[in-house]
Amino acid sequence: MKIDLNADLGEGCANDAALLQLVSSANIACGFHAGDAQTMLTCVREAVRNGVAVGAHPSFPDRANFGRTAMQLPPEVVYGQILYQTGALAAMVRVCGAQLHHVKPHGMLYNQAADDAVLADAIARAVYDLDPALVLVGLAGSELIRAGERYHLVTRQEVFADRGYRRDGRLVPRGEPGALIDDDDQALAQTLDMVLDGRVKSVSGEYARVQAQTVCLHGDGEHALQFARRLQAEFARRGVAISAH
Repeated sequence: MKIDLNADLGEGCANDAALLQLVSSANIACGFHAGDAQTMLTCVREAVRNGVAVGAHPSFPDRANFGRTAMQLPPEVVYGQILYQTGALAAMVRVCGAQLHHVKPHGMLYNQAADDAVLADAIARAVYDLDPALVLVGLAGSELIRAGERYHLVTRQEVFADRGYRRDGRLVPRGEPGALIDDDDQALAQTLDMVLDGRVKSVSGEYARVQAQTVCLHGDGEHALQFARRLQAEFARRGVAISAH
């Protein structure tokens, strides 16, 4: 059995270099919510040096609120914004001697695309038109995954170690009780449940079914590195290989 471990990078966190020694995939901010040309290039170089699969992490245009503002944009606008951000990163990856591997939307763009089929279609179409070999990463069981499948993209269903879930398999929105899991033991148990048993216990107590193909590790603080190392060791103990491919 294998699992992909991914981290969102280029967002101003001091742990980027350390995380790149622990994960198999990196999602690099493309400037709309965080980062700029220099941070993108730095992250790409470091990821390639570590043999980590490089992905784009495009967002709504919302630096002021870190990409967490809900927006209702025309599908063609979203389509162009995805091409703009992902295409720029793809050029940097190519210059560094590698190939862009995947696209994972960020923040509110990701969350809205989980339920909004029209928005999800605009994202998937942009990814397909840029390069049909790209992998589209989205919340497990979401509209974004279904949109990717309609375009015959390879999709990767994502779960979160440190986020609370509702009984329908969706994430608890940030700011609501139970949205974030601060206890490492709870986060580890939840991750193992999702990866090994295909289920997650919701904040209301019921279990939801999930297909876990990649686990997101948030990189804020030393706590995140300690948890990543602990998760890596637990997977090794259970014979689960960490791989982006």
